[in-house]
Amino acid sequence: MKCPRCSYSGSRVVDSRPSDDATTIRRRRECEECNYRFTTYERLELTPLLVVKKNGDREEFDRTKILRGIHRAFEKRPFSAMEQEEIVNRIEQQIRSEGYREISSGDIGEYVMNELAHVDDVAYIRFASVYREFKDINVFMEEMQNLGDKRDEKEDNND
Repeated sequence: MKCPRCSYSGSRVVDSRPSDDATTIRRRRECEECNYRFTTYERLELTPLLVVKKNGDREEFDRTKILRGIHRAFEKRPFSAMEQEEIVNRIEQQIRSEGYREISSGDIGEYVMNELAHVDDVAYIRFASVYREFKDINVFMEEMQNLGDKRDEKEDNND
């Protein structure tokens, strides 16, 4: 592993621990040359998942794209980067657990919307405004109603 400070290729593991969801291992490393400490994450390599874009192109699933969208939706919201990462982990785990080899980008957006609806209303609306491409206030109001319906559904299930 190359040191991010001096690019020396030798480092030693100082500490290693599994993440909360046990899907990744967090490793604290120390460069053998300059003693700089840095963190790496080790993740199990899974079978490739292809995403079918709106134009029909296929590309390999990239969780960082979901994370970027979620970061934008949670901007200035009281959620840490770690909490946002956990949301992406849940979405990816759900998609992979259903055994897809290919999934449309639209279906991924729906998974994100569903997760955000249960986590934060503001982040949900921000993400929905981009994902659903709101054209006017009526479409926005429909989405607000859908969010209210999902909230009511969740409260009914918890009773």
